[in-house]
Amino acid sequence: MKAIIVGAHGQLGRALVRQAPSDVLCIGLGRAELDITDSLAVSAMIDRHRPELVINAAAYTAVDRAENEETSAFAINAAGVRNLANAAEGRGARLVHVSTDFVFDGSSNRAYRPGDDRNPLSVYGRSKAAGEDAIGPNGTVVRTSWLYEAGAPNFVTTMLRLMAERGEVRVVADQIGAPTRVTGLVEVVWGLGRAAKAGVWHHSDAGVASWYDFAVAIAEEGVAAGLLASMPKVEPVTSAEFATAARRPRFSLLDSRATRETLGMSAVHWRANLRRMLAS
Repeated sequence: MKAIIVGAHGQLGRALVRQAPSDVLCIGLGRAELDITDSLAVSAMIDRHRPELVINAAAYTAVDRAENEETSAFAINAAGVRNLANAAEGRGARLVHVSTDFVFDGSSNRAYRPGDDRNPLSVYGRSKAAGEDAIGPNGTVVRTSWLYEAGAPNFVTTMLRLMAERGEVRVVADQIGAPTRVTGLVEVVWGLGRAAKAGVWHHSDAGVASWYDFAVAIAEEGVAAGLLASMPKVEPVTSAEFATAARRPRFSLLDSRATRETLGMSAVHWRANLRRMLAS
């Protein structure tokens, strides 16, 4: 099988290339090699490489900045995805697209299932929902949440840096979801892509946490792993106290049971994955 990874220089894209199955010829393309907002360039790329599978890890992810850069967010997260979907569909390739828990408004009293109604609260969320709509019936959407991995800018690496520099951090305690290590998401994306499983799927690590819970765990595990010299102060605050340009869902836990059952995967608690990542 030949596969193209779009957005190959980002946190997720690098892991997708690194963890590619041994029987897959994997070609990674960063933004310098492919601008997905250019429909002609996307079509030319598909014609040149003739992949059987295209995985889109490219995204505009600056959630707050998107409130003032709506055109850019929709160009990448919606129009760019449509370009990939049209080119792939027209040439017999399958497309797997990675989306987000931010397509939901957080009003649910249970974990969100793939078929639940969406109601994004932010420009970023609306642009990702539009990207999902652009996929078409033969494509695959994988929603995930709170991604992190070693060696990339994310909540974990930011918290470790701030804790080491300042000795204390203030973190929102009233937004609930599930942290997700990139390595597990990569396994899901490759599994669904190779099995040609169309439709919408969810993946996050098991368990539930607030951002405050996550930060406390980062501090504790960081000390245990020798990455922090001492336990920093982690202060819980409300969303109102920590105002941001974009509204976030207060509850965005994803129900991933169908994905795990389909791929035969075991649930791994987010704290166990955090510990393993920090130890590495």
